[in-house]
Amino acid sequence: MTSEIRLGKIRIGGGSPIVIQSMAKTDTRDVSNTVGQIKELEKAGCEVVRVAVKDAQAASAIKKIKEKINIPLVADIHFNYKLAIMAMENGADKIRLNPGNIYKEDEVLEIAKIAKEKKIPIRVGVNSGSVCRDKRQGARGKGGDLAGLMVKSALDYIKILEKARFYDIIVSLKAADVLVTLDAYRKFSKKSRYPLHLGITASGPVSSGLVKSSIGIGALLLEGIGDTIRVSLTGEACEEIVAARNILQTLHLRRFGPEIISCPTCGRCQLDMQRIVKDVEQHITHYTSHITRERYPKIAIMGCEVNGPGEARDADIGIAFGKGAGVVFENGKIIKRIKEGQAVDYLLRWLKVKGER
Repeated sequence: MTSEIRLGKIRIGGGSPIVIQSMAKTDTRDVSNTVGQIKELEKAGCEVVRVAVKDAQAASAIKKIKEKINIPLVADIHFNYKLAIMAMENGADKIRLNPGNIYKEDEVLEIAKIAKEKKIPIRVGVNSGSVCRDKRQGARGKGGDLAGLMVKSALDYIKILEKARFYDIIVSLKAADVLVTLDAYRKFSKKSRYPLHLGITASGPVSSGLVKSSIGIGALLLEGIGDTIRVSLTGEACEEIVAARNILQTLHLRRFGPEIISCPTCGRCQLDMQRIVKDVEQHITHYTSHITRERYPKIAIMGCEVNGPGEARDADIGIAFGKGAGVVFENGKIIKRIKEGQAVDYLLRWLKVKGER
């Protein structure tokens, strides 16, 4: 088990629930736009948000942003160590440092001294671009060990922070290559107990990024590695939160709402399954807002009798459709027959009653 780090009211590591993070895709200097996006992320379920701090104006903007948001804010710092100090002075809850471009020991020690005084955690954010270029190129060749170099970069950086007796450290070791990322996190977890922030960097557009992130993050979480995650996608910010929640719920690590089981359809299906599933999905939050996390139901929507009560017998409730109608079943037992046009309303009413019990 990793050590525990406090980030405001959030606990990271030490067996605490996996924390969901994202990053604002706005210009941090534009306070209004940045706050607006962070509010959207909060509503979607983001628990920690990061912003890019590329100059003094962005560092100063943190103070105004912090006044209007409800979740911890992380300042992402590159190249100029003084920006980290400014960000902390303006209320940043956590600092992310890149060992590849803020590496002078005296500068790192100065950051650590102030962070310790203010009780602000530091993320050592290593990625495949954070190691020496010549070494990185060699590591990509035959017999190279890019993951090993990433781990060494993190451990060397941690030694500097520990010289200042600073231990509120979180580590990330990200690469665009899923296999390199997996290797780096596995190696590091054998050498250190500092909490780990998981992610695949520059994973690409939503379609491929979801696959890379689900494989990389999911594999590590299944091995018990990881304390906080970010799904990095070239897409809308809130899509990252949806993806992260889906990963955690699929692995039974956290529960955020009812689970919908639906078949992919085939030639036996005689109705518009996509429309029905989408309709239920869009309305589901409203009808389950009062259900406790321990009681979130599993809902099955099946296109024929083959994928009906048999394959979905563990669902709390489900409908298996035929032509123009379907059978309703609870826990694998058929209880009634219903017309297709009544199906969505029936499921939503059932969920409402479930939430009021």
